[in-house]
Amino acid sequence: MMTSSTPTTGAAPFGTVLVANRGEIAVRIIRTLRELGVRSAAAFTEADAGARHVREADTAVRVGSYLSAADLVRAAVAAGAGAVHPGYGFLAENAGFARACSEAGLVFVGPPAAAIELMGDKIRAKQTVRAAGVPVVPGSSGSGLSDAELAEAAREIGLPVLLKPSAGGGGKGMRLVRDPAALPEEIAAARREALGSFGDDTLLVERWIDRPRHIEIQVLADAHGQVVHLGERECSLQRRHQKLIEEAPSVLLDPATRAAMGEAAVQAARSCGYTGAGTVEFIVPGADPSAYFFMEMNTRLQVEHPVTELVTGLDLVAWQLRVAAGERLDFGQQDVRLNGHAVEARICAETARAADGRVDFLPSAGPVLALHEPAGRPGVRVDSGLREGTDVGIAYDPMLAKVIAHGPDRATALRRLRAALAGTVVLGLDTNTAFLRRLLEHPAVEAGELDTGLIEREAAALLPDGVPDEVYAAAALLRQEALAPAPGAGGWTDPFSVPSGWRLGGEAAWTVHHLRVPGHEPVAVRVRQGQVRIGDAPAIAARITLDGPRAQLHTGDLVHTFFRAGQWLGRDGESWWVQPHDPVAAALRGAALGAGGGALTAPMPGTVTVVKVAKGDDVTAGQSLLVVEAMKMEHVITAPHDGTVTEIDVSAGSTVAMDQVLAVVTPADPPGAAMQDPAGGTPGEAS
Repeated sequence: MMTSSTPTTGAAPFGTVLVANRGEIAVRIIRTLRELGVRSAAAFTEADAGARHVREADTAVRVGSYLSAADLVRAAVAAGAGAVHPGYGFLAENAGFARACSEAGLVFVGPPAAAIELMGDKIRAKQTVRAAGVPVVPGSSGSGLSDAELAEAAREIGLPVLLKPSAGGGGKGMRLVRDPAALPEEIAAARREALGSFGDDTLLVERWIDRPRHIEIQVLADAHGQVVHLGERECSLQRRHQKLIEEAPSVLLDPATRAAMGEAAVQAARSCGYTGAGTVEFIVPGADPSAYFFMEMNTRLQVEHPVTELVTGLDLVAWQLRVAAGERLDFGQQDVRLNGHAVEARICAETARAADGRVDFLPSAGPVLALHEPAGRPGVRVDSGLREGTDVGIAYDPMLAKVIAHGPDRATALRRLRAALAGTVVLGLDTNTAFLRRLLEHPAVEAGELDTGLIEREAAALLPDGVPDEVYAAAALLRQEALAPAPGAGGWTDPFSVPSGWRLGGEAAWTVHHLRVPGHEPVAVRVRQGQVRIGDAPAIAARITLDGPRAQLHTGDLVHTFFRAGQWLGRDGESWWVQPHDPVAAALRGAALGAGGGALTAPMPGTVTVVKVAKGDDVTAGQSLLVVEAMKMEHVITAPHDGTVTEIDVSAGSTVAMDQVLAVVTPADPPGAAMQDPAGGTPGEAS
C-alpha cells in the first residue's frame, strides 16, 4: 500500500487515542497511530462488533451510538485515552462533543469548539468570512427561517435555488429546486433529512449557479498563528451533492487563481480562530474561475484528504495529532509543493437503476462474501473498512472504501485508477465500482471538462447495456457443476446421476436453467455436454474450470475469468447476483397482484419514514405516496398511474426488504375498460 510520508520525529503526541468513528476512516486513522507508535482504541456499536476497525485497533470499547457524546467520552476514559479523533461524519463537527471532551480532560483532535460552532452554522459562517473579505454565494439572511420565509427568500433570489441544512455537510439534506410549486414539499423533505442527519432542521437557501465546479482548499493551522493552505481539490463529479471522484490539483486553476483562492481560504480559517486540518469549499463558474464564491467550511478531515496527501507528501492525520498536542507547523506556505496528480474514487454500497428516463442510485446491503482490493499496485492506495464477512447494513453511510491513484501527470493517475477499479471485487452486495470506472472513461472527464451536473446528465449512458451472455453461461455451468453428486467410496460416480443430459439411444438432452439478475429480464440458459445456449441464440461450445475463488469460462479461443461467491460473479469491477428464476411462481405472483401492474415494491432495504396515503385514496400518476430511507438517503415512492390505493401494507417506521410490496395502486381504467361499449359488450361482440 502506498502511504504519504509521516512526521515521526520527537515524542509521540499522546499515549492512547480513541477513534470515535467507524469504517474506512477509522482504519485509516489507526494506521497513522500505529506508525506514530500511539496506542489506538476503537469505539464500536453492537452492529460493528466484528468490523475491521475493531480488529485492527489495539483495544476497543463498545458504545451505544456513534452519535452519543456521553458514550464516546466514557469510552475514551475507559480506554485510558488522552485524546479523541472524531474522523468525519457523526460528531466530527459537533461543538458540544468537542466541549464534552475538554470537560473530561480529553484533547479533541480538531478545531476549538467555538470555530466548529461558528463555521457549522452556514449562515453565521457566510457573514464571518464576508467580513474577512471572502466572496460568498448570494442567499438568504437570518437563522431559523420558517417554511414560508424560506419560500419567499427563494422567490426573491430567483429560481433555481439550493436548499441547504445550516448545521450539516456532505450533501445530506441539500435540494435543488427549479419549480416554485415544488418548494413546500422540497423544504419539508430537506428538513426531515437535516433533522435525521444532524439533529437540526434549520435551512438556508442559496442561488444555484448552473454548470458550477466544486473546488475546495485544504488548510492547516497550528495554535501559534501559523496558517497554510495545501492546494486545491477538484470535487465536481458528484450526484445528489455527494462527491464520487476527487482529484488534486484541479485542471481549471492557473497559478494566480490557485494562490488567490488559497489566500481566501487562509483568511476564512483565520476569521474563526481555526486550528488543525480543515477545508474551505468554493463554488466556481467553469467559464470564469476567477469568480469564485465561498460555500462553507468543513471543520474536520475530509473524505478526499488522500489526494492532498499524495501530491504534498504530508500525512494530514499525523499533523492533526501534532497540532492538537500543541506543536508548531515546521514549514511555511513557501515550502508547500504539489507533485504530480492524484485521483480518488469512492466505493459505495449502491446500485444504479434506470427508471422513467432517469437513473436512481439506490443503497445496497448484504454480507461481503468475497473481497479483492487493488492495494500494492504501483501508485495505488486503498483506504478500506471492508473484510470478507463484513455485513453491510442500512444504518450507516453507504461508502465502503476509497481507491486512490497517484502519477506524475493526470493521464497516468486516471489510467492507474481505472485499472485499480477493474481489479476491485466486492461480492455479496452491489457497489458503484464499475460505474466509476466507466465515468473515468468519459471523454469530458478525460479532458477535465467537469461540472457538478455531469453525472446527472450522463448517468444513463454510463449504465451497462445489459448482462453479458458470458455471465449467464458461467452461472449456468456453475449451477450444473453444483448439481453433480460427490464421488462415492473408491472415487466412483454413478453416471446416471451426473446432470450431463446423456441418455440412451439419442442425442443428449438440454438441461434448462432459468436465471435472473435483479433489474433485468429473466433468461433461459440451456446446457448439455460442452454446449450452452442462451435464450434463442445459437448454441456455443463452452466449459468451466475452477481455481479457488476464480471460475474460468472457456468459449472457443476466449477465456473469461470471474471471481465467484455463492450466486455472485464479478470481474472488471462489475458484479452480478445471478439468481435462479421460477417462471411459474413469477406468473402466479403477477396474477395475484393484478394485471394492472400497480404493485409498488421497495427499491432497497430500508425504513418507511413517511406514508402520505391510505387505502381507498384516489391518486394521480407521479404523486408521492411513501418515503423509504436507507443509509441516510430518502427515496420517494410515487404512483405509477392514476388510480386507487387498494392495498397499503406498511406504516411509518416499518422496516422493509428489497422488492417487498409496499402498496398496490389499481388503475382508474383497467386494461380493456376503454374497449367496452355502454351495453357491456366489446366491439364486434353480439349483445
